[in-house]
Amino acid sequence: MNLKSIITKLYYLLVHADGSVNEREIALGRQMIKVEGIAEYDFNAALDLLKKRNQVVIYDECMEELKRLDHEKQVRCVAWLCVVANADGFMDKTEWQFIYKIYQKELSISLDEIMKVQKELIGLVREKSAAFSAVL
Repeated sequence: MNLKSIITKLYYLLVHADGSVNEREIALGRQMIKVEGIAEYDFNAALDLLKKRNQVVIYDECMEELKRLDHEKQVRCVAWLCVVANADGFMDKTEWQFIYKIYQKELSISLDEIMKVQKELIGLVREKSAAFSAVL
């Protein structure tokens, strides 16, 4: 399983869940790929390919792949969804329903586990942002 591919698919599905792509979600997506070591060119190319596919098919494919990951990586993926969904300070209802469906119904992961990793990821994003600002 390619964790980077799964994260990219989940990100795509999440940012399109509410019907509108938010600039803050895009900015946080850029931070996410830095933390995860995903090349921006590869990420953007994958997103362009996903735009041409049916979202239901992408979701089904992604859930199959996600279920094959170890528990720790599953939690990390869902935590990223929470970080991105909260990028604008508010999690849209459809985004929450999407995330809930994955962590509760598909994977049976506890919310406490997700929140713990979410805090760690936010810290990593801040570190990467600070390091990038220091270079400028």
